[in-house]
Amino acid sequence: MTIMTFAAALNAGLRKALENDPKVLIMGEDVGTLGGVFRVTDTLQKDFGNNRVIDTPLAESGIVGTAFGLAMRGYRPVCEIQFDGFVYPAFDQIVSQVAKIHYRTQGRVKVPLTIRIPFGGGIGAVEHHSESPEAYFAHTAGLRVMTPSNPVDAYSMIQQAIALDDPVIFFEPKRRYWDKANVDLEHPLGFPLDRARVLRTGTDATIAAYGPMVATAMAAADTAESEGRSLEVVDLRSLSPIDFDTLESSVRKTGRLIVVHEAPVFAGLGAEIAARIAERCFYQLEAPVLRVGGFDTPYPASRLEMNFLPSPDRILAAVDRALAA
Repeated sequence: MTIMTFAAALNAGLRKALENDPKVLIMGEDVGTLGGVFRVTDTLQKDFGNNRVIDTPLAESGIVGTAFGLAMRGYRPVCEIQFDGFVYPAFDQIVSQVAKIHYRTQGRVKVPLTIRIPFGGGIGAVEHHSESPEAYFAHTAGLRVMTPSNPVDAYSMIQQAIALDDPVIFFEPKRRYWDKANVDLEHPLGFPLDRARVLRTGTDATIAAYGPMVATAMAAADTAESEGRSLEVVDLRSLSPIDFDTLESSVRKTGRLIVVHEAPVFAGLGAEIAARIAERCFYQLEAPVLRVGGFDTPYPASRLEMNFLPSPDRILAAVDRALAA
């Protein structure tokens, strides 16, 4: 076991993928010489060469379009979109071409393409650097969407994503890049990629979260425990597909569900999760499924972002409403 930051775990996972398969390539703005804005790709170009770790022009549509062609030719490219708000120039490539070619060719063409996107707020960044666009991609058939919440999953999930023959949108919670944990570098791949993980068992209510909000949900559960309430925390990990079986099993036990994400509540992933659980657990629910998320505004200036982002207190307020129902 090695103590690693989230960013270092991603770096180790990318290194392992490059070592294991010569068809794996990394490409993006400043991923080579600089090692990426967050240093996730640090030293990889030095060790694997500029034919494997490629600095690209500042052109997201070109990055994804080139990677799309490489994937169809048998390579396994890993694109880095420098910040979440920069993915939109490549949106047409992703949803119109990358997501659809496998279906259009009746399975003859595979697209083993991984698109890494740092997402979410909490780092005091400027405009267009703190978005939560996951619902756009989860809504698009043909894409897998996933997000690790901790260094252990970061190390394993990035390798699993790259090994898939499907296109993957891989969201990395940027404010968790400096979180640390013990990472097993020898046996990382035991947990299925598309399975949710119950991080904490409880009896009074279930909190479902993903990416940056998992740590916040765990903090809320710690506070609740000190107040005599027992909360179960489920890390969804995969956003498309979503592991509704694990979530349903938890809700059937607790009778209540609070879904937490940074994106605005309106038409966010919480809405789909709430609808599915209401259908599947109608007779077990003791209260309506509640959602806690960002407000229905553009992401605010950095001085205001902590008022926008869900906090443990906002989660606990929703728990209070659920328990009072």
